[in-house]
Amino acid sequence: MILSPTFWPSSIAVVAYVLATLWPARSEGAGTVNRAVRGALLIGWLAQGVAIALDVLSLDSPLPGARFGFAPALSVTAWLVLAVYAIESRRLGLPGLRRSLALLALGTVVLAWRFPGQAYVSAGSAWAPLHWLTGFASYGLIGAALLHAALLQHAERRLRAGTGTASGQIPPGARPKGQALGMPLLRLESLTLRFVGAGFAMLSLTLLLGATFAPWRWDHKTVFSVLSWWVFATLLVGRARFGWRGRQAIRWLVAGSTLLLLAYVGSRFVLEVILHRPVVA
Repeated sequence: MILSPTFWPSSIAVVAYVLATLWPARSEGAGTVNRAVRGALLIGWLAQGVAIALDVLSLDSPLPGARFGFAPALSVTAWLVLAVYAIESRRLGLPGLRRSLALLALGTVVLAWRFPGQAYVSAGSAWAPLHWLTGFASYGLIGAALLHAALLQHAERRLRAGTGTASGQIPPGARPKGQALGMPLLRLESLTLRFVGAGFAMLSLTLLLGATFAPWRWDHKTVFSVLSWWVFATLLVGRARFGWRGRQAIRWLVAGSTLLLLAYVGSRFVLEVILHRPVVA
């Protein structure tokens, strides 16, 4: 039996993410435990990165060129979101979120190992790899925006639970539980919109490269990508012009993210898994 080149790094990532997921929550406050959990996440993240690289290089395929698919796209997205979480984890410090992200990354690693995608012969344009990279970057940045939106909602719930007010006003002498996040709500909201803006820029560049250096086809991927672009554009304009924030902004973010997910991941899932049809990048 010949093992896939991604078998061992994927296995290491799975074990590391399982450890990070199952670590007892009651011990979360101990510094040694925090270091152990961060170490497990780091090992899983590095191993997942190696698996992604080997998978995209399609070393076990006789066809030249890169390999893409719905599962590798999800794996790259989770990998990038974990990187953002790792950078901010010292300030955020949410064990429940750590478990959710580790479980998400674990699921994407297993999916990518089970459904590695198809190898694509190198496209005619030298800009094609950049088109793919900007597309994956847009997924990761929008995923990071969703992460911060979830943190924002979590912080608001804790703040209201700690103050007993729905308005978010802090009575004198009260210590809002939202401060346990180590980041003010306005800062979280600002970061959320910054990630949306960066993801929107990458998505715009992806569409521009696709329209310029590849035949433009009004397929499901293109339609959902353009629709998600319009939703994110509306969100950013609404934020700048009308001051959209809170739940209203998050609803637009979720709508645009859903459309973006359907654009590549959804269409590739249908073609690869349900219809078993060859696809082009």
